[in-house]
Amino acid sequence: MLGRVIEELVPDALWQRVEPLLPARPPRRSRYPSRLPVDDRAALAGIVFVLKTGITWRELPREVAGCSGVTCW
Repeated sequence: MLGRVIEELVPDALWQRVEPLLPARPPRRSRYPSRLPVDDRAALAGIVFVLKTGITWRELPREVAGCSGVTCW
């Protein structure tokens, strides 16, 4: 269900245009690797949801994009 919401907010055509503009991810450190990064498409879906609805970043429900509003911000 989460994947469907992300695909509705960020259709494949939009993602194909945006993805090449994003910088490549640096390799994860083997020592102290920290948290796993959030999927870029999920973060973009959160951004689009905030822009469409006009809510604040803190009000972004985690169920929409799978990450917090602070992460999307």
